[in-house]
Amino acid sequence: MDLKRLEKLLHSIQKGELTVQEGMQRLKTLPFEDIGEAMIDHHRPLRKGFPEVIFGQGKDAEQVIKIMERMVEAHEDILVTRIEEEKAKAVLQRFPQASYNQRARTITLRLSDAGVTAEGMILVIAAGTSDIPVAEEAAVTARIMGNRVETLYDVGVSGVHRLLNHQERLMEAHVLIVVAGMEGALPSVVGGLVARPVIAVPTSVGYGTSFGGLAALLAMLNSCASNVAVVNIDNGFGAGYIASLINR
Repeated sequence: MDLKRLEKLLHSIQKGELTVQEGMQRLKTLPFEDIGEAMIDHHRPLRKGFPEVIFGQGKDAEQVIKIMERMVEAHEDILVTRIEEEKAKAVLQRFPQASYNQRARTITLRLSDAGVTAEGMILVIAAGTSDIPVAEEAAVTARIMGNRVETLYDVGVSGVHRLLNHQERLMEAHVLIVVAGMEGALPSVVGGLVARPVIAVPTSVGYGTSFGGLAALLAMLNSCASNVAVVNIDNGFGAGYIASLINR
């Protein structure tokens, strides 16, 4: 339940359009609803400003559908992350109005009319084309949370002139998400060019001694740019969520 719906409900009780008992019945799933295999946190939009996000990895399609059905009843915007294409097809058969981003492995379903609510722009930058899936997860997350999001891909340090050709866009952004694998150097370069928060996302892209993204993670944690903060390996969702909170 979002703040507007709660306010409308309380006004209806105040005006006598609903009885207290009817209001209590509608609020019975606050703060959470036990549906057996999951406990849905319907209180999260009020507490944190965005509904609970469904982590698709490890869940079967029926579990995802069951959770989404209850969230749709509560009129909550839906974001499903890390969901494979075959499972996504089954979900979209039940919710054809939802959208699937194959690269990001996300499903989104906007039920609110909020649209873009934050004034600033979030710029998502990917060092290489191989980093785009993680960057897309960040972009999808930030968009469904009400932000204007732009992307800038394949501008890594192996050809840094590509990045420098977009300095105006770098300066315009209120928050920047920088996604990189290999040696993970790009966030430090971007951090040295802007006076804005830079959220660094290491990816598992790279050869053997990248150790599945560990080399990039350690490089980003040791960045000499003081405006760089780091999330976990391949965690585009976390970067998009934090960027949204900063942008508000």
